Amino acid sequence: MLKMQPSTPPNTTLPILQKLIVAYKLWHSYWIHFDKVTKFGLGLHIESLFIETVKNIFVASRKPKDGKQPYINKASDAFDLLKFLLQVMWDMKLLNDKKYIALSRCLVEVGRMLGGWQKQTKTP
Repeated sequence: MLKMQPSTPPNTTLPILQKLIVAYKLWHSYWIHFDKVTKFGLGLHIESLFIETVKNIFVASRKPKDGKQPYINKASDAFDLLKFLLQVMWDMKLLNDKKYIALSRCLVEVGRMLGGWQKQTKTP
């Protein structure tokens, strides 16, 4: 008798989402250790912006070419605010240099990919 082993489905997630999820997991590993005020203040806003960015990129990936732009723009706006608030958190010494640099490295590549996608879908 042949036993079928469960296999993992092929990864069809866009590279930009894969990179953003890596950054989110890293952020989340930091977020859970913040004090209550930081965690549920600035930290919660950043958490929400990560999720909003993922959501809008995911939705854009499922839309036809002429319907992508509004979602890419929303993702870009949320992503820019996310990066700014991370910088504020770092300026306030709530996020140390090592953690800020690690997150920034992940987010730089996501930003390049998002910017390229934005340019690619713009109508002339």
